[in-house]
Amino acid sequence: MAADLPCIGVIGAGRMGEGIALAFAHAGIPITVIDVKQRSADDRSAYFQQVRAHLDTELQLLARLGVLTADQSGTIAGRIGLASRDEAAALLARCDLLFEAVPEVLAIKAEQLQWVGENVAEDTVIASTTSTFLVTELATMVPRPERFINAHWLNPAHLMPLVEVSRSEVTADATVQKTVGLLKAIGKVPVLCNPVAGYIVPRIQALAMNEAARMVEEGVASAEDIDTAVRIGFGLRFSVLGLLEFIDWGGGDILYYASRYLAGALAPRFEPPDIIAEHMRSGHNGLRERQGFYDYRTVDVDAYKLGRLREFVRKLELAGLVPRLNAALAPPREAQSRR
Repeated sequence: MAADLPCIGVIGAGRMGEGIALAFAHAGIPITVIDVKQRSADDRSAYFQQVRAHLDTELQLLARLGVLTADQSGTIAGRIGLASRDEAAALLARCDLLFEAVPEVLAIKAEQLQWVGENVAEDTVIASTTSTFLVTELATMVPRPERFINAHWLNPAHLMPLVEVSRSEVTADATVQKTVGLLKAIGKVPVLCNPVAGYIVPRIQALAMNEAARMVEEGVASAEDIDTAVRIGFGLRFSVLGLLEFIDWGGGDILYYASRYLAGALAPRFEPPDIIAEHMRSGHNGLRERQGFYDYRTVDVDAYKLGRLREFVRKLELAGLVPRLNAALAPPREAQSRR
């Protein structure tokens, strides 16, 4: 291993551990996956064969998708080491960053975090990947909690760019910088959030998914039409403009009045949050007033809008949905694709 490459480990060889291993190995950084469960020699050998098979399956899929070549798949697989708990002592002593990816059971996490904390170096960053517990709760389980952080990866971890990073009140700035720096180095896009249940993506996602299911339950539309509306309408726009940025584009006042109407027609859950009403009172409704969730007072708004729209057109091109000149005079896309 090159001297300037960090030493990375992950405890837990499940789906998340394997995904993290693939992400680092793909980026050129060797990583060791540590199986913390006590097993007989034969059981451990069989289990490691199973893990290797899972990794090979994912790498073959990436090759079929054109992300890798077969030769590259072999190189990446060679960067992933497997170790038992008993074999991991030397690795733990020199690890720069260790990810905890054991099952989402508090007792299991407590046991493994205590073991990790007792065996890693004092400056090793310990990052949980939990999607359930808060960093403030888990940080109490390790010695020197200032080097503890949460890095919530989205599945599939080796493909999804986003990682939600949250710190406790005692997490050191150096811990955050080291974690964020390493994630960026392998091509991930880390975002920082406070330790609140649901983080960012799961909290928004849960609301949207429940509302979609509720619409099926109420007979508003078919599951197919709701999903089509999400993919072609909701998804395309919000892959370019974030939700808050989109509020600024349309105007916070429009959201306010629409939400009030929906709350009266459907349910109180649609009431606008106080921050939307406050923005209205302050005259911070978005682009047209040059202030909203973002400050546009020093922004070239025309250039900014052109850039966002250019990105949107690229997404339409990838989806095959760019408006066609004289579309009504030509055969439908479906008919053309069958020829």
